Formats: sequence, structure tokens, C-alpha cells
Amino acid sequence: QVQLVESGGGLVQAGGSLRLSCVSSGDKFNIYVMAWFRQAPGKEREFVAATSANGEETAYKDSVKGRFIASRDNTKNTVTLQMNNLKPEDTAVYHCAAGLRWRVLEPAQESDFSYWGQGTQVIVSQ
Repeated sequence: QVQLVESGGGLVQAGGSLRLSCVSSGDKFNIYVMAWFRQAPGKEREFVAATSANGEETAYKDSVKGRFIASRDNTKNTVTLQMNNLKPEDTAVYHCAAGLRWRVLEPAQESDFSYWGQGTQVIVSQ
């Protein structure tokens, strides 16, 4: 069983930065693809970023490329999302997720991930 706990959300002005973290309590963390999804009020949950199991590959939603950086530390069972130059449209609850499928030619899908955290709120003001 994998349990995921996110932290690091908060309120920030547009142009600011936040660093989200997700810690896994399960074992074999280094076999899982780890991803970040977000859900804004009234909208469906959407893919944001992902790292491959060994951390050598990353993938991003087009609108966050160049602003967000996903990374992981398999020695600490932790994945992070560094978010820079935040925009009001980044406001959402951010969830980390663990799964076993790495997609090469298309964005990760929710169905690829079996384990989810409860989420951390990010609010970006004008």
C-alpha cells in the first residue's frame, strides 16, 4: 500500500513561487512514476507534470513548461514540484499520484495512477 501526503501549498501573488512536496510512506518508491495533477474549482482534474521512476525523464503540461520543475529523491521517497512565475490560472488543489505507466507520446492520464494524495491548495492572487 502506498500513502501519499502533499505539503507546501499556500497563497502567493502572481509572479511568485511555491514548492510542493509529496512524501510516500510505501516501499518500492523507485518503481513508481510520480505525477502531479491539479483541479481548479468547477473544472476537471488535469495533468501538470510527471517524473519517470528513476527521475531521468520528466513531462509537463504545455502551459507550465518553463515555469514548473518536477523532481524526485528516491532516497527520501519524495517528489517535488517547484512552481515559478505563478499565474492566477494556476490556482487549484494539487495532488500527487503514483503509478506504473510512463507515457512517451502523450500526457499522463488519471487512469495510469493507482495511488493519490489528498491534495494541497494553491491560490495565486492578482
